[in-house]
Amino acid sequence: MHPGEEGEGDRLSFRVSDLKQYFYCPRVVYYHACLPAVRPTTFAMQMGAEQGAAERRREERRSLRPYHLRRGEILFDLPLASRALRLHGRLDMAIRTDDNATGTMEAIPVDYKLTPGRTVAHFLLQLTAYGMLLAEVWGLPVRRGFLYLIPARRARELAITPAMQQQVIVAVADMTDIARRERMPPPTRQRGKCAVCEFRRFCNDV
Repeated sequence: MHPGEEGEGDRLSFRVSDLKQYFYCPRVVYYHACLPAVRPTTFAMQMGAEQGAAERRREERRSLRPYHLRRGEILFDLPLASRALRLHGRLDMAIRTDDNATGTMEAIPVDYKLTPGRTVAHFLLQLTAYGMLLAEVWGLPVRRGFLYLIPARRARELAITPAMQQQVIVAVADMTDIARRERMPPPTRQRGKCAVCEFRRFCNDV
């Protein structure tokens, strides 16, 4: 199910990418959920998808060295979904490994990003959401994840904390309210984001 659709128990399900957009600006979620016909496809979106696919092909030929791991099982383009979390998505790469200080099995999400190196909050919380989905589906602890920065060809390790998981839960609850009530939220306070937003022509108050 997608935002705005009804099903058993009227359970909405959002893409993890919708969550990333929510943290960028909640209004993007409103447009996706309530006015899907106005959603544009941008050059950046197309480039991101193409670069991600190319990186997966390269990753299949690489070892786990960029992630500082000696061993582990790798799965690519992994579909994940949780009715409890109301989230679904496709994770670029997932690692199952016991190569850690405790020697116990853990799951590690890896998300590819077409960014030169700066890690912004909405990327980190998107990674957290993937980690929450992965933990539920695999039944393994998720304590960390990696953002693989495509232009730099390097992986950045990030901790996934309970506080970040709570931010995801609170955000999904608000996204659910936006979709069900068709409520337009206020715009982001960082108005510089509006200059590069594909929905800026629909916001008449910024």
